Amino acid sequence: CTHYLFIVVVAVNSTLLTINAGDYIFYTDWAWTSYTVFSISQTLMLVVGATYYLTFTGVPGTATYYALIMTVYTWVAKGAWFALGYPYDFIVTPVWLPSAMLLDLAYWATKKNKHSLILFGGVLVGMSLPLFNMVNLITVADPLETAFKYPRPTLPPYMTPIEPQVGKFYNSPAALGAGAGAVLSVTFAALGCKLNTW
Repeated sequence: CTHYLFIVVVAVNSTLLTINAGDYIFYTDWAWTSYTVFSISQTLMLVVGATYYLTFTGVPGTATYYALIMTVYTWVAKGAWFALGYPYDFIVTPVWLPSAMLLDLAYWATKKNKHSLILFGGVLVGMSLPLFNMVNLITVADPLETAFKYPRPTLPPYMTPIEPQVGKFYNSPAALGAGAGAVLSVTFAALGCKLNTW
């Protein structure tokens, strides 16, 4: 019972992190900075829960199922934004499913070797999620135009959309997110495995 409760708690926390961290597209001036930080946080939340769930059941495919839970929870929560009048293509949910599939694949291909899962699976998830999310964002309406068209009156002044300073921080947010995510995800994958031994 405790194991399944943990799975639900992590999935719910993943959803809350998605909403509370905000969407990349709501931060116009800091869009790429928030994209990088957001990608890393999402990668770590996915890999620790999915690895735990995967090693707990021992059945390849459960990591993808875990990512599906995260996605459904988030879509339901973000439905509130749609109800507030935002256009449907402005609501972005991080693309967890393909990265979780890679985690499952690493576990299955190495014949359920936990060390390979930690190393290969962690790196694959860390490198892939920021890239998949970048593709995901390409399909979204122009963030700056939408932010001005649908102002959020509840936003504090420091989050008010302003003209972005392109290239102000670094040149490749996807590469930075993937690089940092690949390193950190290995640690969190190890943590996910370790949680099963407590």
